[in-house]
Order: sequence, then C-alpha cells, then structure tokens
Amino acid sequence: MIKDVSAIVKSNCKIAENIYKITLILPENSPKLHGGQFVNLSTGDNALLLRRPLGVCTVEGNELSLCYQVKGRGTTRLTEAKADDELKVLLPLGNGFQLSDYKNVAVIGGGVGVFPLIATIRDYPQINFYSYIGFRNKAAVCLLDELEKSKSLTVTTDDGSYGQKGNAVSVFLADYKEGKFDAIVSCGPPIMLKILKQELSSRNIKTPCFVSLEERMGCGIGACLVCVCKKSDGGNTRVCKDGPVFNIDEVEL
Repeated sequence: MIKDVSAIVKSNCKIAENIYKITLILPENSPKLHGGQFVNLSTGDNALLLRRPLGVCTVEGNELSLCYQVKGRGTTRLTEAKADDELKVLLPLGNGFQLSDYKNVAVIGGGVGVFPLIATIRDYPQINFYSYIGFRNKAAVCLLDELEKSKSLTVTTDDGSYGQKGNAVSVFLADYKEGKFDAIVSCGPPIMLKILKQELSSRNIKTPCFVSLEERMGCGIGACLVCVCKKSDGGNTRVCKDGPVFNIDEVEL
C-alpha cells in the first residue's frame, strides 16, 4: 500500500560531481522498499509543488538512502536539506526488479541509473551479479564500495580517466558468453538502453533482460500520464505505474 509519510533527514552530502546522497529516517511502520522501486520526495520548498522521483539506493532498517543529480531548481533546493529537517515521501512506487528465479545476473548501469541497481544487488545476496558500470569521467565515479558486492565489477569511463575507456554495454558484450548469465538487468540513459536492445537483437541474444526506464514524472501514481511511453505492440504504458521495470522486449526505446 502506498503511503505518504514524513521522514527525517539524517544526512545529505555530495558524493561525486553534481551527485548527492540523502539518507532519510522513515517512520517505523513504513512499507518495505526494493531495488527498482522509487519514491516521490518533497524538496523542502513549498513553492515547488511537484516532488522529485528518486530511485531506491539502499535500505537499512528504517533508513532509506537516495542519490540524485543536481539538474534544476528542485534538486538544487534539495541539496540545502540538512540533518533533522522533515521531508514528505510518497512510497513505495513502481514494481522493482523480480529476480528470485535467477542465479547468475549481468548488471549494466550508466550514470545515475547505477543507484537503483545497488539496491537490487543488496536485495538478492544469493545471486551472482556480474556488474558492468559506466560513468562519464573519474569525477562522476561513486559508491564503488556498494558495487563491489558483485561477484565481479568492471568500471568504465567515457574518457578513460578511471577504469576502462568505453561504455558499460560494450564491455558487457565483450564479456558475454552463451550460458554465463541467465538474466540481464539494466538502468541508465535512454540512449544506453536503446543500444543495449539493438545489440541484443542483432546478436540474437535471448537471455531475459529487464530494464528500469528513466522518464519525466509528475504524480508518480499513473494519474497525470506525463511518463507514458510506447510499447512494442503499439500500445502505451505508464512508466511510474506499470514500471519502471519492464522486459526490454515490451517497450520501444
């Protein structure tokens, strides 16, 4: 059941270039959260009516951590939140990754899409995760301590300033062997997911692939239709209500 709760800020700090991590203390009776789900978080400014949709990064007891990129007025205002401030949170939203049937899973992440994947890795300690993670440059690299919980981790940067030069999709494809993975999960910029879908199709890779989509959202509960995207069968779907996690074959990218 979705609840609108008041959370107390525990910490809010910069962890990489234009990236902040905010940790909230939720009420004891708050619903459980899983990797791939998101919340709608108020900014602390009553003049900004729309909340910001942020993917779950880590959950420990009643502490929820979210990471966000500073891009506009709302996220800039959010950087000003300090310990003991109270923020409203609508949660849980979205469907999350469902991976109980899998044993060896490839994780492909790019940019801020890395954060929901961290929660997913935490959700399934019994799974062998092989992570391929791309950042723009060294200044954007963050949370490697969490990503290192994978069975293996390969980090790339666009300019080669950290890890391998290249992108997460290319290093995954270079490492792909038939039968090594029984599922693929991915979250990142739309162009990254589009290339991933094209490459899987052109190489006839049939491994189930689940992607978490990034779209502009308003309400977070499927009412405003801001986040509608096209399905492969010609229909439409709401990313916030029906996703944000979809089988990659279900949606147009």
